[in-house]
Amino acid sequence: MKVPQACAVAAVIALTLTTSGCGGDDKAAGTLSIGIKFDQPGIGMRETDGTFTGFDVDVATYVAKELGYTPDRIEFKQVYSNDRELLLQYNEVEFVAASYSINDKRKEKVDFAGPYFLAHQDLLVRANDTSINKAEDLNSKRLCSVTGSTSAENVKKNLAPKASVLELPGYSECLVALEDNLVDAMTTDNSILAGYAARKGNEGKFKLTGQSLSNENYGIGIKKGDKELQQKINAALKKMVADGSWEAAVKKNFGPGYKYEPAPAVTAVG
Repeated sequence: MKVPQACAVAAVIALTLTTSGCGGDDKAAGTLSIGIKFDQPGIGMRETDGTFTGFDVDVATYVAKELGYTPDRIEFKQVYSNDRELLLQYNEVEFVAASYSINDKRKEKVDFAGPYFLAHQDLLVRANDTSINKAEDLNSKRLCSVTGSTSAENVKKNLAPKASVLELPGYSECLVALEDNLVDAMTTDNSILAGYAARKGNEGKFKLTGQSLSNENYGIGIKKGDKELQQKINAALKKMVADGSWEAAVKKNFGPGYKYEPAPAVTAVG
């Protein structure tokens, strides 16, 4: 009888030690799933060697560090513009850093930390196209954007109601359509378009028209109601700006020619 009792005591001690390791230490020992884009040069890109590059990747990695996760404990998961809310709602990712513009419609389903970046909607056209210089020139033209993005809706509703809109799953597909003359322009944030135009192999093929069709405040999406995580991410973003890491990431990912706005004030509280 003594041996089983000793085993039982040992089991209790082991359980106690395991339980005492929960909380912050357990988080640091586990993995953190973060939703990013895999096909946006300069923003979120899965390179051919399996590594990840881009401004959102750097921001997410910095935030993860402040939450107690080293880079080897991060699991990046691909998100598309039309499934970001679902991945948060079903706990597939802890947070989303994927050129995720904060707006009231999205805030009905998820909460945001941030904002951490201000972009402006622009147009990308073929380099030899002189017919599109402003959004109104898209009337009777073919415009490509990504399913779930607000960019095409803004153009169609407010600027070029006669434009024909093609929605595709990703920006890479839009770029192929633009290069193959299937569409006349693609639209999204200038940061994303600049990344594509500067990508190796694309030099000289495309150009930005230099529009500021909207203000896009990028936020980090989190599950609705998780105020504790929101506060922690906000604190991390403020620290990233204060210690110079934010500006360094902007310059590294968008290049010296990109005209970026100063870091926006972190104001998201719900």
